[in-house]
Amino acid sequence: MGLRRIAAAVIGVALLYWGYRQFGWPGVAAVAGGLVLWILLHFTRLMTVMQRAARRPIGHVDSAVMLNSRLHAGMPLVSVIGLARALGERVSPEGEQPEVYRWTDPGGSSVQARLVNGKLQEWGLKRPEADAAAER
Repeated sequence: MGLRRIAAAVIGVALLYWGYRQFGWPGVAAVAGGLVLWILLHFTRLMTVMQRAARRPIGHVDSAVMLNSRLHAGMPLVSVIGLARALGERVSPEGEQPEVYRWTDPGGSSVQARLVNGKLQEWGLKRPEADAAAER
């Protein structure tokens, strides 16, 4: 994740340099405006996801099966929270890697997700024992 941030900073500086070489200070102002817009778009998306999640109980999801079907490896935690529309219930100890979160639906089914450095690595759906016995 550190390399990605460094690359983004280098690209931003390169764009500013390009803007100056091509158009002078108005070019720097235009590129800087574009970079600020890009940052604000990401910030607005993050705030929208967190506001939606703040309105719901921690670890609650409407349908664990639907959440399970939409997850894929490599998703950032913010995207998982956006799909669940709620913060996950932390299962792992604070500050320990990998982070493990759980979302449970009203029927008792739950999705447990394992994240390493903020990226989804593994997840699994657990159904209540009563449903498992009824299916047999």
